[in-house]
Amino acid sequence: MYTASSKPTKSQTARRHFLKRLGVLGVVSAAAPVLLSVARGADKKSTGIKSDAVSSKHRWGLLIDTSKCASGCDACVRGCHAEHGISSTGNDHTDAQWIRKIDLQDNLTGTLSSLPMMCQHCKTAPCVDVCPTGASFKRADGIVLVNKHTCIGCRYCVLACPYKARSFIHEPITDQQSWAPRGKGTVESCTLCVHRVDAEEDQQPACAVACTNEAHSAILFGDLNDAESEISLAIEQGQAHEVRSDLHLNTGVRYIDL
Repeated sequence: MYTASSKPTKSQTARRHFLKRLGVLGVVSAAAPVLLSVARGADKKSTGIKSDAVSSKHRWGLLIDTSKCASGCDACVRGCHAEHGISSTGNDHTDAQWIRKIDLQDNLTGTLSSLPMMCQHCKTAPCVDVCPTGASFKRADGIVLVNKHTCIGCRYCVLACPYKARSFIHEPITDQQSWAPRGKGTVESCTLCVHRVDAEEDQQPACAVACTNEAHSAILFGDLNDAESEISLAIEQGQAHEVRSDLHLNTGVRYIDL
């Protein structure tokens, strides 16, 4: 991997030609500095991203209170799509789903719950474990991402994710956002709005902002490593749960009243 200012080696050039023939390099090369920067920090003046290196001092996550999540409301989905330039292709089976709303019913009590489901940003991430190229990776601060320049579209990660949180891009992408590079033949999922995190650590992701704007305030973003943070205090008081806790993945997304 190289930045826009460095010269590729012969092996790197050969690899890129090979991947182009496979049709997996659907992301424009101008996005390369952004992809690199989210992994290790970059110059904020040139990219809009702070220069501080990503650190394990933080672990970013979400807390979702299902008692506040309204059935039928998809504000979080619409907010995510608007933020990242995601639009429908007209095919529900192949449309990207960085976040989706699902309804659950407790078979014992009949209690209904409505909640958003997205990448759970697991500490022990199955998608990372099975990726043959290292395209799926977890940052030091716990955010799980996909490097579109090394993703070969094998979809092992799609099969490995127990939350069905990853999408494969079947169609050409147009009108991309510079902070959310996407490309046909690659896999993608929720990034926790990493561009916002890297610009300003306390910036809420688009889904949380949209939920708050709808007066539900069901989604809270914060630092799970900070015992005094709002999200950590809420988790301690609210009996938060992991979805599929039996898998021992230590998810970065927790749910209250589930």
